[in-house]
Amino acid sequence: MAPDVSLAATPHRRVFAHFPWHLALIVLSISAIGIWNLSSASRSAHAPVWISQTWWMGAGAVLALAITLVDHRAFHRMAWVFYAVVLVLLVLVMVKGRYVMGARRWLTIGPVNFQPSELAKLSVALALASFFASDTEKRKDGYGLLRLIAPMLIALVPAVLILKQPDLGTALIVLSVGFTQILFAKVRWKTLALLAGVAVVGSVLVYPHLKPYQKKRVETFINPEADALGAGYHATQSMIAVGSGQGLGKGWGQGTQTYLSFLPEQHTDFIFSVWAEEHGFVGCLLLIALYFALVTSAMDVAGNARDRFGHFLAVGLTGMLFWHVAINIGMVIGLLPVVGVTLPLMSYGGSSVIVIYSGIGLLANVGMRRFVN
Repeated sequence: MAPDVSLAATPHRRVFAHFPWHLALIVLSISAIGIWNLSSASRSAHAPVWISQTWWMGAGAVLALAITLVDHRAFHRMAWVFYAVVLVLLVLVMVKGRYVMGARRWLTIGPVNFQPSELAKLSVALALASFFASDTEKRKDGYGLLRLIAPMLIALVPAVLILKQPDLGTALIVLSVGFTQILFAKVRWKTLALLAGVAVVGSVLVYPHLKPYQKKRVETFINPEADALGAGYHATQSMIAVGSGQGLGKGWGQGTQTYLSFLPEQHTDFIFSVWAEEHGFVGCLLLIALYFALVTSAMDVAGNARDRFGHFLAVGLTGMLFWHVAINIGMVIGLLPVVGVTLPLMSYGGSSVIVIYSGIGLLANVGMRRFVN
């Protein structure tokens, strides 16, 4: 008797029947907009960074696809190994890292330069997902403060190492990823209130130990016009660029703040300002709508995950995307201090692109397997 071909279908075929194509379409749409926007932002630069960004996105897409082929439970087993490797890399940065603009954030391995701090975002998401997947069932009455010491340390240790580089923005993202996962782990309300108080006190205690330029950024956030040509220059020029776009923008390649290089870091931290100047309020609404769709799609994956590890991993990755977008846009329009956080798939940077695409691959992985035993 001939075998039933339908019954012989491979597991991969069954899994890919549930591939979240809407998530992939959103990511590709933002990526295409990002490359188009970078080609304008880099007109006054010495190198057309949008070309290398395209290559990085291509590599990221291949990596994301490769990640979807591996059952996410395998990442559960590897989470702590990856976390330990990232911690070692962060220590190596402090010893062997390359200085760029006064900060030691880069490691060089052969022809490749990368930022281990970017990998820390994924490592914390994976490690906390593994922790809560193994521990949450034992805490049906909710987590108290003592029970949260371990997960808080998991996020705090890499964040402190990153802060030493110094890189305040990435450290905040790592802490935000951890906080998001902890928040979804059924924490008692009294504990949350206590943690909020600890965060406020901690911020007051940490502030005197920040670098002078980091303190200045916080001070100029309160009153950027007080030093508009100095520490407040970034925020002031960014708000000028955003405001000058008005309703429909000046058009692609017509942004004067961008072309005349008044806008600092225009291809990285302030890439949203370039978009706002050239495409206006309507263009900003379109981009924000795409990010909203991306975050809500990620939330849907988290809510429908088949197991605890997949749920907490998707929660952490959703938090990574959300906080990147919220902090970056809040920063460039003057609602938050300038802390050096990139805009996912829009800002230039190979390490950032690879990590974001890896996160998308993990999200797709969890979403694909919610109907598969």
